[in-house]
Amino acid sequence: MDQNASSDYYIVASARFVNESLWQRVTGVAVLHYSNSKGPATGPLPDPPNDMYDKSRPINQAISIRQNVSASGARPNPQGSFHYGSINVTETYVLKTVPPVLINGILRATLNGISFVKPATPIRLADQYKVKGEYKLDFPNKPLNRTPVLDRSVINATYKGFIEVIFQNNDTVVQSFHMDGYSFFVVGMDFGEWTEDSRNRYNKWDAIARSTTQVFPGGWTAVLASLDNAGVWNIRTENLDRWYLGQETYMRIVNPQENGETEMVAPGNVLYCGALQNLSKDSNNSAAAPSVLRGNSKLYFTLLVEFFALIYTFS
Repeated sequence: MDQNASSDYYIVASARFVNESLWQRVTGVAVLHYSNSKGPATGPLPDPPNDMYDKSRPINQAISIRQNVSASGARPNPQGSFHYGSINVTETYVLKTVPPVLINGILRATLNGISFVKPATPIRLADQYKVKGEYKLDFPNKPLNRTPVLDRSVINATYKGFIEVIFQNNDTVVQSFHMDGYSFFVVGMDFGEWTEDSRNRYNKWDAIARSTTQVFPGGWTAVLASLDNAGVWNIRTENLDRWYLGQETYMRIVNPQENGETEMVAPGNVLYCGALQNLSKDSNNSAAAPSVLRGNSKLYFTLLVEFFALIYTFS
């Protein structure tokens, strides 16, 4: 912002996609002060733009943020040398969200009709120790026309694959979605239902790489990610109420030729639980505690007997 420094300036930010009473309360005001300013900002605050229901402005602003692919980093290749737009997509997942629903009489939030339930045993530990039945590798790659369910279904993604994920927000609020373990390219964003024709509007050249993206209500956001990081990675909404109600899943990415170089081993202080709780060091310590107490109680009883014996002897 390059303005005349004759005075300070007000900067006013107002929210979108909320009702008017909330809008008035969440207006943010700041003051832009120049070092050579000749006076404070004066006068009433400007009215907010009369575009509360204009959906084009937030979309256009979001997709206008792009990389500078002409800049060079501290290496021979320019920053834009990773041509993500020319890589073949190996798998596509459309993750659809809707307003919370009742499942078995309890309010839950879903992705593709599945409300995630945490497994008792961590997924990667279950793999390592060959624990069966803790989760299922059957997460649907598109919304299914069925009754919403509680499940432990995760995405069986391919190591070194190139995944396309479309977040379809049919909820009534703005959503933010996050992917652990990766940065992805935000290549498309619009209102309405995503279709295969929507790919014609993707930005395949200078999209921003990040790990969290917004998805406007009644709209979709498409991202691309290169799956070169083995492990089990969470995909979730960052809206805490929806996340708490189960709007998440995981990507399980296993290197079939794992040799210890692509995935770190579990730390020495890992907390085992579920089917593996007998391996936990804490459980060993807690199991030892009763025996210590039993030993102390025996010592106390012996001292008590000797004390009363001495009293009886001198009485």
